[in-house]
Amino acid sequence: MNDNILEMRSITKTFPGVKALQDVSIEVRRGEIHAICGENGAGKSTLMRVLSGVHPTGTYDGEIVFEGESVRFGSINDSEDKGIVIIHQELALIPFLSIAENIFLGNEQATRGLINWNHTNAEAAKLLARVGLKENPTTPVGQLGVGKQQLVEIAKALSKRVKLLILDEPTAALNDNDSAQLLNLLRQLQGQNITSILITHKLNEIAEIADSTTILRDGKTIETVDMRTEEVSVNRLIKGMVGRDLEHRFPPHTSNIGEEVLRIENWTVHHPTQAERIVVDGANVTVHAGEIVGMAGLMGAGRTELAMSVFGRSYGRHSSGQVFKRGTEIHTHSVPQAIGHGIAYATEDRKRYGLNLIEDVRRNISAAALGKVSSGGWINGNEEIKVAEEYRASLDIKTPTVMSLAGKLSGGNQQKVVLSKWIFTDPDVLILDEPTRGIDVGAKYEIYTIINRLADAGKAIIVISSELPELLGTCDRIYTLSEGRVTGVVPKAEATQERLMELMTKVKEQA
Repeated sequence: MNDNILEMRSITKTFPGVKALQDVSIEVRRGEIHAICGENGAGKSTLMRVLSGVHPTGTYDGEIVFEGESVRFGSINDSEDKGIVIIHQELALIPFLSIAENIFLGNEQATRGLINWNHTNAEAAKLLARVGLKENPTTPVGQLGVGKQQLVEIAKALSKRVKLLILDEPTAALNDNDSAQLLNLLRQLQGQNITSILITHKLNEIAEIADSTTILRDGKTIETVDMRTEEVSVNRLIKGMVGRDLEHRFPPHTSNIGEEVLRIENWTVHHPTQAERIVVDGANVTVHAGEIVGMAGLMGAGRTELAMSVFGRSYGRHSSGQVFKRGTEIHTHSVPQAIGHGIAYATEDRKRYGLNLIEDVRRNISAAALGKVSSGGWINGNEEIKVAEEYRASLDIKTPTVMSLAGKLSGGNQQKVVLSKWIFTDPDVLILDEPTRGIDVGAKYEIYTIINRLADAGKAIIVISSELPELLGTCDRIYTLSEGRVTGVVPKAEATQERLMELMTKVKEQA
């Protein structure tokens, strides 16, 4: 007996000049957790947009069979009516509305046109209990962390009587604890006969939770493996994704560490709106020329806040402490001042803060150092194109032309544009906040290679990452933070995940 809840047969989807999907087929068993993996641009998200009606019937070739019935979805509402709900990587929540309002947005609990708020909040509370979230339903969503917002999105899906839940990179912005909680919730939903499709770049999560895995490459189905009956290694998944073995997840690198470039002493930062709350507490950090220094910590530990506050006081208020460059104290009270002192910061959120997605690659690369391509207040367009082409070649940015919009590039290529922008400022210190978030293993390897090249050129590099293997594989020393304090600094030779986690969870002693 066929127990498939979903079959997608010979799906082909074409955009102008690009065949995103070519004869892709996938079968999902009822009640399973089915993973889909592949490099950026492999067609994973496009396939799920076809399934959910974002790309409606008529815009693609092939057939979708759901619960034994051939279905045709003209919109996302049509798929949701059948019990198919997709949660995109970019969460679709309105921060100023309450949790309950977000859950029932478009599905208001109303009688005769009037919303019954008591019923709305009571039903929202039941849904929150199902996903293990103990927040008050009247709490504005904007007050929640990303991990809790993901749970609100799942509660919203449950309100639509979901049968097939699609999650697109649900743990990309989560720390290890929040990721583990989310994966545990998927297992609980599986026990309630809810089928899940999980799109993720984190292959360890696939190995941990998936019952079946479909690998896509270049818009084609490579294979579907039964994780319950076959011995499937992470290396096998990688080979399927990139078409070759990656003998090493991280490129080999021999460090040549020179003089101290940056020293941060007794750095303390207060929350921007809660002046009494200390977010960074007396931090001391050093980094040398040619050195790659890591920063590890759980969400809320203060890693990003430390970096942003040093970079032109981009975060917080009432910052105190000193910053030294090559032994001389410098002041970085504004972003232009920080850039002028040779400090660059590549944000963890490239789409919101790192790039202008509706501008072309050329303009994005020159944006932080326009003075280098302008004279008398006028930008030299030819010089701007020349610079962009140089970075396109040296960082292997895959784009038809530097005049292409940044928003059209894959995540890995967008990250290369962000790096190009800051490398063009010719910094002595480069702070990289989650430099490989949301990109695939092949693109990660390329980013690591670029980081090594920068270190070999004498740059002082700080890497902030939520992925401990990444820090262990790339860094010469690793600082650990907990509750805004530096709790340790571990040389590469002594660093293990267990040691880092021990320091990352160190609780501040009470006086």
